[in-house]
Amino acid sequence: MAKRKRVRESARVGGDVKSKDVEDAVVLPPVISSDEPPKKQPKWTNRERVLVFSSRGISHRTRYLMNDLRSLMAHSKQESKMDRKDQLFVINEICEMKNCSKCVFFEAKKKKDLYMWVSNCPAGPSGKFLVENVHTMMELKMTGNCLKGSRPLLSFDPMFDTEPHWSLLKELFTQTFGTPNFHPKSQPFFDHVFTFSIVDNRIWFRNYQILEEDGSLAEIGPRFVLNPIKIFGGSFGGPTLYENPKYRSPNELRREMHKKFAQKYISRVQAKKSLEERQPDAPYNRDPTDDVFQVIRPEDATGKTKSRNS
Repeated sequence: MAKRKRVRESARVGGDVKSKDVEDAVVLPPVISSDEPPKKQPKWTNRERVLVFSSRGISHRTRYLMNDLRSLMAHSKQESKMDRKDQLFVINEICEMKNCSKCVFFEAKKKKDLYMWVSNCPAGPSGKFLVENVHTMMELKMTGNCLKGSRPLLSFDPMFDTEPHWSLLKELFTQTFGTPNFHPKSQPFFDHVFTFSIVDNRIWFRNYQILEEDGSLAEIGPRFVLNPIKIFGGSFGGPTLYENPKYRSPNELRREMHKKFAQKYISRVQAKKSLEERQPDAPYNRDPTDDVFQVIRPEDATGKTKSRNS
């Protein structure tokens, strides 16, 4: 009886091993359909999306600039214009509905001044800039060109590593303007470069096409200059982390220009008034006998004097 039990136990153990081998083995279907898409391993891990839109009242140049940025950033999304009466913190809710983690918002004031917000929604930080010297692709008509959806290389000036606020803006621009790898709307190669240079305490943006492997470039466009105003700890608000001491608002500059032109008018009025004050009230008193010895020659006589002489 003991032998039989041992045989049965060994048979059971062998049967368990065989059953495990059968379970681990992958059985392929006898017929494979070519219509079934092959299974792909997801590689798109960085799911950054940028919402690019503006407020009402922007100019045509700003609208073309916004469309240029949308075409260059494959991971961007668009939204209708926001009313100027709405508060800026509403943008965080719009980004949440659009499933966007970054935002580039163009704010127009007085139909003259253009401000750009670059924000990390909804936690922050965010930066506010005054946009100057805007030139769009259609306006420049440069020789450079790049394929739509291609990923850009980001080139930053070495001055971005000198001070903390520049380093913060560098990281913010890297996450905003850099197209994520394996994005569905992007192409898997690099053929243009975004350059951010610091000159005169301003950030100069340029876009170049990579022509050859030796580093030769050709500008594509657009062009614009960002004058930093403030950096906030939150998204579109919060504590102020940095404030540019050299920033002067466009209203202040226009006020100085008006004062300069007004000073020309004031100086002209004062010169006219001083001329009137220097003139005497009565003219110089002449002696009436000075004309007694004035003799008129016959050939110079005219009118009644001529008839008398004749």
